[in-house]
Amino acid sequence: MRILFVASLHHPEQLRAARAERPHDPPLFPPSANQYFWEKALRQRGHTLDVFYRNFPVWSGDTARGTTQKYTSAITPAKLIQAAWNRVPPRANPDFRLRNRALIARTRVFKPDVLWHVGGNTIIYPETLAAIKRELGVKIVFESGDSPIVFSRAIERAAARLYDHVLVNDYYHGIQWLELGSPAMTALPPAACDPDFHRPYALTPEKRAALACDVAFVGTLVPDHLYSRRVRALEAISAAGFDLGIWSVHDVPPSLRKHWRGGALGMEMQHILCAAKICFNAHGDFMRYGGNQRLFEAAGAGVFQIADDEPGVRLWFPDIDGVPTIIMYADHDDLCAKIAHYLVHDDERAQIAQAARAHVYDVHTYTRRVEAFEDIIAHL
Repeated sequence: MRILFVASLHHPEQLRAARAERPHDPPLFPPSANQYFWEKALRQRGHTLDVFYRNFPVWSGDTARGTTQKYTSAITPAKLIQAAWNRVPPRANPDFRLRNRALIARTRVFKPDVLWHVGGNTIIYPETLAAIKRELGVKIVFESGDSPIVFSRAIERAAARLYDHVLVNDYYHGIQWLELGSPAMTALPPAACDPDFHRPYALTPEKRAALACDVAFVGTLVPDHLYSRRVRALEAISAAGFDLGIWSVHDVPPSLRKHWRGGALGMEMQHILCAAKICFNAHGDFMRYGGNQRLFEAAGAGVFQIADDEPGVRLWFPDIDGVPTIIMYADHDDLCAKIAHYLVHDDERAQIAQAARAHVYDVHTYTRRVEAFEDIIAHL
């Protein structure tokens, strides 16, 4: 198949670094994005790929000189400017109109069989997607890791009936897209693991000492109304006196700043997971079924993981031959009790981590995801 990704590039400096390492085989996405691993697995299966970065002006090019945007709860000039732009209807934005024309032009040259539209779109018009479908007969797959109730804009919801299939990591989100008019959905977590990348790493003593902690969390914690469950759980871990390390490229709530140890993406995140005894993983407030990226990445790294008790976590991480592949907590007291238990039971921790790694390498690789994706497309 010929697949054109329509996506936003959130970590341009990561992509520039990856392309500098692979000048003869430059990737379309940075290794901090799961599309990077989808790209690798799709190419290995013989598919031809291209990408249209919708979040950059047409004149900036695909490798715009931007950097990762840090989210903060504070009011900043950039936020005020963005808020003002958000009040401009997308169709009244002249730059957006140019980007929509550029996407149509790209599809005419590339001639995709599938247009893979990544969620978080505030730019591409439904009529643009409709025109591409009419002219080229492409199938549109919409991939989203977020709740359409919480995150989607009107421009995305208005296009719901144009999506031939919606891929979600949270089953409940898929139901919401069906209610908005999408004809079909699959709870196929876009996240998975790549055994070549998501694996245990041998760290130098100096590196391990710099990153070591009993409990590690890597992820987003602001704004509070989207991540309050994570924040409250981490506050409980902190209050219990555990050696907690927090890494986030975004702002951190004041109650947790003493544990903040910087940002982490890509390989650095893998090193952090490998240096920790326990990886703590709670889903955002908008994910009530489960299936976030860290579930599969931490398991691939061979680190013991404690996660919140969600239906998807139970489905995707079953016990194998009587051995758990993940430990789930019911409330904060249960969470702290389990952390205390497993910190002093190294053998149990290692056994569970090993079972989790074997499980995701067997079931939750990007190669497996691509095989499922190919089956979906074959039946459209």
